[in-house]
Amino acid sequence: MRKVTWGVVAAGVVAIPLAWLGRGLATPDRLDLDGIEAVRVARRDIGTSVRATGVIKPMVGAEVKVGSRASGVVARLPVRIGDSVTKGQLLAELDARELIARRDQAAAALASARAQLAYAVTDLARKRELNAGQLIATGDLDLAERAHAVAEQQCAEAAANLAYARVQLAYARITAPISGVVGSISTQEGETVSASLAAPTFVTLIDLGRLEVWAYVDETDIGRIQIGQKASFTVDTYPDDAFPGTVTAIYPQPQIRDNVVDYVTVVTFETPSGRTLRPEMTTTVTIAIENHAGVLAVPRSAVRRDEGRTFVYCPGPDGVETRSIRVGARDDRYWEVAGGLREGDTVLLGRVRPTDRAKD
Repeated sequence: MRKVTWGVVAAGVVAIPLAWLGRGLATPDRLDLDGIEAVRVARRDIGTSVRATGVIKPMVGAEVKVGSRASGVVARLPVRIGDSVTKGQLLAELDARELIARRDQAAAALASARAQLAYAVTDLARKRELNAGQLIATGDLDLAERAHAVAEQQCAEAAANLAYARVQLAYARITAPISGVVGSISTQEGETVSASLAAPTFVTLIDLGRLEVWAYVDETDIGRIQIGQKASFTVDTYPDDAFPGTVTAIYPQPQIRDNVVDYVTVVTFETPSGRTLRPEMTTTVTIAIENHAGVLAVPRSAVRRDEGRTFVYCPGPDGVETRSIRVGARDDRYWEVAGGLREGDTVLLGRVRPTDRAKD
């Protein structure tokens, strides 16, 4: 062990009595030794991690563009951007007078076809009796059977036309397929829409309870990412909150932006209580790669390296001591101490400038 004295601190700090150090160990982790910051060696969880930028996206099925399969004039549009809607709630309604007329026309055609079928049934039964008594020719019975078959098909066709007209009329009412928030509206009351080629989008709904994070992980780190790893992320609007999540997917297709190859890593999370996250929010994602739980650790600023030797400064009875240590895993703030220190030992932080170092 090396012992050094401080030439740049007051004499009252050079000699730190052992009894004083014993009292210091009962204070909080960070100590102040007459202006020199110090900490106690404590057990912590240290883990290596991968950091990446990301963005919040709706899950598959959480963003729905709602349109109409019928053409017409928009008669009602009772929702506005930002409104919360429930599944089945009315979003828009078309002028349905023409569709109602077509339904009524199809209903009348069905009634006529049923009347024709009823007559054909009665006529067929009568002619079968007459043919059984040999009172009419067989050809007349064949004509009656054919008329009955045609009437049945016409009745079925009319029923299908009525069903189709009712479906078209139902298309005039556009309802919410999911519960969510109205994200955008692309039409207004009084506008004419045409569904001849594609269903025009009326409203975009977003379920804010079904969001996920797309983390753009660099190609140099993607090999260490695995499904099931724990992650956390922050957003600019809540900088002090770290939201937990889990890696659930890694997209095989890369995304190249500014000649940088990234891979989308999907992080799913539970909807946080009291916080509202929205699509396209920028995130800073931390994915835990390896975790060392309950290990002795010191701040990274306490660890010194010189001539291939790793050591820390510790206060001693005659001044400052250098103590060689073995280190293990590290994260952004702490080094794991694999040997050389015990729990509760005190180490000095920051820049310590001893003027004299004794040889081992």
